[in-house]
Order: sequence, then C-alpha cells, then structure tokens
Amino acid sequence: MSTTTTGTDLNEKQRRILGYLREHATTKTYFKSRLIAGELGMTAKEVGANMTAIRTGEFDVDVEKWGYSSGTTWKVDLQGS
Repeated sequence: MSTTTTGTDLNEKQRRILGYLREHATTKTYFKSRLIAGELGMTAKEVGANMTAIRTGEFDVDVEKWGYSSGTTWKVDLQGS
C-alpha cells in the first residue's frame, strides 16, 4: 500500500486538518473536532465533514471516529512513528 503524503487531492480545509494532525499526532492520540476547529478557525461541523477525505484516503495518518460525548473525538495514529 503506497501512502500519499502531500495531500494534493484534498481541498484547502482538508490539507489544513491533515497538517494539524501530522504536527500534533506525535504527542497526542485523541482529538476533539471542536479543538481542531478552534485551532484552525473552522467550526466543529466543518472539521467533521472534511475528516472523511482524510479517513478514507491513503495518508501517513490513520484516523478513526472514536467517541461522541461532548462532540466527536478522533483517534489518530501517525504511521512510521
């Protein structure tokens, strides 16, 4: 399985989310949509809607929808770390 690390097939918001996850997944595994949104100037709904492209794409991060209490939580694993 080859991995796409540039994210060229993603829109601008999706690239920003992917970049955020790559940067922060080295020290953290679980992310709330609302916290990602706050950091990137988006809404939690925008993060959730754009996360699908990252979840289903072949990137160097594995994203899994993990929980729903107090908003959606994402479990993120950075491959190769």
